[in-house]
Amino acid sequence: QVQLVESGGGLVQPGGSLRLSCAASGMIFSIRSMDWYRQTPGKGRESVATISSTGITNYADSVKGRFTISRDNAKNTVHLQMNSLKPEDTAVYYCHLRLTSGPHYWGKGTLVTVSS
Repeated sequence: QVQLVESGGGLVQPGGSLRLSCAASGMIFSIRSMDWYRQTPGKGRESVATISSTGITNYADSVKGRFTISRDNAKNTVHLQMNSLKPEDTAVYYCHLRLTSGPHYWGKGTLVTVSS
C-alpha cells in the first residue's frame, strides 16, 4: 500500500505564495509520475501540474508561469511552489502518484484559500 500526505495549504492574500509538499511512503518501487490536482465545489478535479520520472513537467494553462512543480526522487516527495496566487486558485489540492506498474494513489487533499 502507498500513502500520500500533503502539507502546506492555508490562507494567503492575493499575490502571495504558498508551497505545497507531498510525501509518499509505502510499497513504492518505481514512480512513473507525480501530479497535483485541484477541485472546487461543483467542479471536477482538474490537473494542475505533472512531473515525470525523468523530470519532464507539464502545467495547466491557468497556472503556467506562476506555479512550479519539483520532485525529490530520493525522498519520494513532490512540491508545488505557487506564486502570484489569485482568488480563483482557491481549491482543495490533491497529490497524485502513478507507479510504473500501473496503480495510482491519491492524497487526502489540502485546502488553499486565496482571499483578502
